[in-house]
Amino acid sequence: MSQAERHLDSLVRQLATQQQVDLVHPLAELKTSSALVYVAECFGFRYAGVRLVGRYKVLHVRLVRDPEPWARQRAATNAATFTQVGAGGPVPGMYLNSLTPVPEAEADVDLIRILITYDGLVETGNRKQLLTMGWGFGALFLLLAVVTGVYAVLLPLAVLMPAFMLGALRVNTARRAKLARRLTEAGCTPVRDEAGRERYVRPVPYTA
Repeated sequence: MSQAERHLDSLVRQLATQQQVDLVHPLAELKTSSALVYVAECFGFRYAGVRLVGRYKVLHVRLVRDPEPWARQRAATNAATFTQVGAGGPVPGMYLNSLTPVPEAEADVDLIRILITYDGLVETGNRKQLLTMGWGFGALFLLLAVVTGVYAVLLPLAVLMPAFMLGALRVNTARRAKLARRLTEAGCTPVRDEAGRERYVRPVPYTA
């Protein structure tokens, strides 16, 4: 069984038994996650956001079952048509035995990738948290410099940490703005989630 089939087999098992599914992949496997979200949406689920978990920022992509009638109808149609997903059979929108989208699905999978990337940047670009970390580490290094007398090393660190966090925040903001333009051009609408974070939602019904 190929890696793609293992991913698909795991996905199908979760879709069959759960109302909410977390796809867990390293951030570097964004294309894999995007393709799996596309497939899940073909079977009655919808993308609902991301979390970055742990020191190494492991990507958790959240899917929830879509209660809309059109989504349930699409799921029933695809379930009857694609009966061997993850077991060597054809997969909606993907080349056989792979998670590479066919040309007709490329735009949709790419839009999902942009949505996930944007939400991931929102998770990592918490302005208050970054500034608190920057000034907190700066104050800590300054205190250590006074206590230990190692000014040559610790004073530059006390200055650089806030500057580094500010720089990271600016880069994050610029990347988000670029992605937001692409999402807007694709017809997505900005919304605020329950935590007040800005997200984008696709036009409904979307084509996946």
